[in-house]
Amino acid sequence: MDDAQSERWEAAEEGMELLHAGEIEQAIDELLRVAQENPQNEYAFHFLGHAYFHKEAFPEALKSYVEALKLAPDYAGAMLGAGQTLRMMGEYDRAIRMGQRVLRLQEDDGDGLFLVGAAHFQKGENEAAKRYLERFLETGPELEVALEVEGMLQVIRGEVLPFPGGQDTVEN
Repeated sequence: MDDAQSERWEAAEEGMELLHAGEIEQAIDELLRVAQENPQNEYAFHFLGHAYFHKEAFPEALKSYVEALKLAPDYAGAMLGAGQTLRMMGEYDRAIRMGQRVLRLQEDDGDGLFLVGAAHFQKGENEAAKRYLERFLETGPELEVALEVEGMLQVIRGEVLPFPGGQDTVEN
């Protein structure tokens, strides 16, 4: 990190700390302030995207991540944030493309593999999903996420029903 990047990071630090403390509204206010004072601060926009994502304000999150990427086109964290936001918005093809951008930078990036695999899974593209999700598990993810991915793989293998409900029974 060069000096200018360090200064931008430090300027966004208070907002990051508020975000990590779960003070989402205060984090948004602080990060908006930082972004207005320095519209070249990719970190402010990136973490603003995170804050909006936590609020499920997906259009605002996506806009923030895109701003970060305009300033720093190879910012993998912003790519992942944008990709996950697109996935949550049902924009699976765009989410996959964003995840693949991350994987071009680092082919075994766990977050990128998860993003692409989950988006393929949600599209019903089981073979592609399986390839990415199995590679994701090889990265040694946290237990909670590993269990979620194993659940997706069980659905792909036909071991469980995808979304059990009142009408989904063995007889049906």
